[in-house]
Amino acid sequence: MTGTLLLTKEEVRGLLHMPDVIVAVEDAYRAYSGGDVDQPPYMGIHLSTEAAEIDFKAGYHRSGELVSLKASSGGFRDNPGRFGLPNGMGTVLLFNGTSGALSCVMDGSLLTGFRTGASGAVSVRALARPGARRLAAIGTGNQARMQIRAIREVMRIEAIDAWGRSPEGARAFAAEIEAEFGIPVTVAETAQKAVAEADVVVATTRASGVVLRAGWLRPGTHLVAIGADQPGKQELDPELFRNARVLVDAAAQCCEKGEVQHALRAGVVSGPLDEIGKVLLGRKPGRETDDQITIFDSTGMAIQDNTTAAALLRQAKARGIGTYFDFLAPAG
Repeated sequence: MTGTLLLTKEEVRGLLHMPDVIVAVEDAYRAYSGGDVDQPPYMGIHLSTEAAEIDFKAGYHRSGELVSLKASSGGFRDNPGRFGLPNGMGTVLLFNGTSGALSCVMDGSLLTGFRTGASGAVSVRALARPGARRLAAIGTGNQARMQIRAIREVMRIEAIDAWGRSPEGARAFAAEIEAEFGIPVTVAETAQKAVAEADVVVATTRASGVVLRAGWLRPGTHLVAIGADQPGKQELDPELFRNARVLVDAAAQCCEKGEVQHALRAGVVSGPLDEIGKVLLGRKPGRETDDQITIFDSTGMAIQDNTTAAALLRQAKARGIGTYFDFLAPAG
């Protein structure tokens, strides 16, 4: 078939499988750190509707010969009541890198959650201590759920300790995870208690203030920092980075927008930062000792959208899923 393939949200939902997304995100990290990616800074536009914005992330995977552009909207609080629409939406466009033709238009709202969850799993597989079994979730929203769905693909999770700013939300999180996966979840009274026995800690709060402090993590813990993706956002005490093995997804981006921005400003961490892609390529070490605390700072990258969407496109074509249309067809 020729033309452009359209994939709806339900079609994308049927194509998304977390093990495949984890592979796609690993490919993205290798490609980025291996110099196989062009990825300009993303553009954010704040709109006239209060708190509403649309962000655009573009990336070119040279060897994959695909250019991706993802538009993500959010903050449209009145959408459900006024228009019957969600308050946030996403769309991914894929262009052929050889011809420039539009290859695919797909819903991007589910893709973003999956590839962000997969990023945590990639870091756990690369950096967590062998034999890690206990996980702590700091923040109990949708992305915390997605992180657990992903991490359980690479780690045998025997128990979860959870803490969130909303006790009601934390209890709902615990009930959902126990029902879906059969993993026992304990809701902790404080974040400090939640992480006290953890092998892996996942922080997915809104990053509106420090929730984890130095001295709370036991030796050998792996910490996945997801919340900070803008200048000023913060979940972690900068002192947590002292003497830790710190890996980032994109060095330049994390210096400006990631959790590590605060540790750099405080002088606790000095550059250059090591990227997880270099670890996956075998060019940098990961965990160096069993007692070492490792931290993965994830800000999210366009190339993750690119490789994940490309994998979905290949599956859709192989299975005959989606609808083709032709922008260039003559009128009449």
